[in-house]
Amino acid sequence: MTTLELLSAREVVTRYGDCVELVPMDPNFHDISVGLYERDGISTVWTFSRRPGVDDRMRDIVDRLIKLGGMEIADAWNRLRFTCGHLHTRPLKFLTTAAIERTAERDRPEELRIKDSKSNLTIDMTGEQDGNRYVYRISTTGEAKNPALRLRAIIAGFVRYGEMEKLDDTTITFSCGQRHDGLARLI
Repeated sequence: MTTLELLSAREVVTRYGDCVELVPMDPNFHDISVGLYERDGISTVWTFSRRPGVDDRMRDIVDRLIKLGGMEIADAWNRLRFTCGHLHTRPLKFLTTAAIERTAERDRPEELRIKDSKSNLTIDMTGEQDGNRYVYRISTTGEAKNPALRLRAIIAGFVRYGEMEKLDDTTITFSCGQRHDGLARLI
């Protein structure tokens, strides 16, 4: 038994909006599929599964979206939003996957240090308020063939996959101008 209504796919889309992320197999709960739907600034966590225990699993995912990404409950237990009011759709996809897959490395949202997946560099982010927006200054430590070139690629990745704005060669911000450390470290 679940508190999620039994809805058809069409009814879910009509009610909750477009599916922006679908994890086809939850490795931590019977390989069920879990979707994230968006409409009017609200993200809804949904599954069509009716397996026993699915409510607890959906609540666990919601809790992890809050813990890892700084989201908040909107108008129901499975409906969330960012406090800034923006959707942040692309970074939300990374967040959803991390919340469902429970990757241990991503369970430390307070750290703004990330191992670069393409080199032996570590990406260091320093956040600070800069006037009316929160900015992240990006630097790297470690060994790489061409660290300056790699830093440019890292900044480009934040812009592309994080929907962030590049302010200069080492500084980026989210389009809303707000602080989103949890999202920044998942991109």
